[in-house]
Amino acid sequence: MTFSEHAPRRRALVAGGLGFIGAHVTRALLAGGWTVHVVDNLITGHEHALSDLADEPRLTVTIADASEPITAADPYSLVVHLASPASPVHYLRHPIATLHAGSRVTENLLELARRDGARFILSSTSEVYGDPLVHPQNETYWGNVNPIGPRSVYDEAKRYAEALTAAYRREFGTDSIILRLFNTYGPGMSIDDGRAVPAFVAAALSSRPLVLHGDGSQTRSFCYVDDMVAAIMAAAGSTHGGPINVGNDDEIPLIEMARLIVELTASSSPIVAAPRPVDDPERRKPDLARAREHLAWQPSTSLRDGVARTIEWYAALRVSPGA
Repeated sequence: MTFSEHAPRRRALVAGGLGFIGAHVTRALLAGGWTVHVVDNLITGHEHALSDLADEPRLTVTIADASEPITAADPYSLVVHLASPASPVHYLRHPIATLHAGSRVTENLLELARRDGARFILSSTSEVYGDPLVHPQNETYWGNVNPIGPRSVYDEAKRYAEALTAAYRREFGTDSIILRLFNTYGPGMSIDDGRAVPAFVAAALSSRPLVLHGDGSQTRSFCYVDDMVAAIMAAAGSTHGGPINVGNDDEIPLIEMARLIVELTASSSPIVAAPRPVDDPERRKPDLARAREHLAWQPSTSLRDGVARTIEWYAALRVSPGA
């Protein structure tokens, strides 16, 4: 059964729907007329992420582990797997839970999608490429991952999740797609998330030093969250199995990101260096040819505009009542 054949049901399960990207995807689905069931165990999600939608009749939120059986009165037509810690701060704090997110949770959600004939979207990651020896990274590259390093709990969990998703597609014909998400940022990202953008913004707004791990020459390609959500929505309506890179192919050294944030916040914060984490990738840039061809998608938000919107959101959060 293809997505178009069962799309009229328009019932979606979003695992990890109280997380950063998950909450944005949930809002986009609701805006598109979907009925949405969110399941989140709150390891990194926040109960308040969708609190303004508490009276929305098409939204149900269940606080539970997505590795456990999920019951629903009606079948789903879309299952979106966003349930995993994604920041090094979080997956290093919860290594076993992160591995389970790639293994137990993935299998449980695939079984659910198989049962209901639903479209299954796996949010994988650019981390499957490790510290890449191919640049930019395309989907045929197998990666350069340290399987026992501290980052391996996330990298290898996602690689296993991809293998499991591909196996279900081959053996059972499960209507699945693997998306490899590159660095994403924007409003809704926890200020204490630990990744570059929120860490730099928090420091700049507080006039504290912006801490670079290393000399800042390592690069990343930052995608604004609205663009990432648009890619996920496009994948929901596609029949392609992936893997497909989704992100922004505008590569920037981390020191330039730090300087941009200092400029846009008009901060007096200095930029200082600290040791780099083990296995920290040197360069990161997606080849987006598949996304453009098979999803008719590409990012449209400039880095400067996206960072400015993100700073505005964090600044408003800091001065709001009770913040």
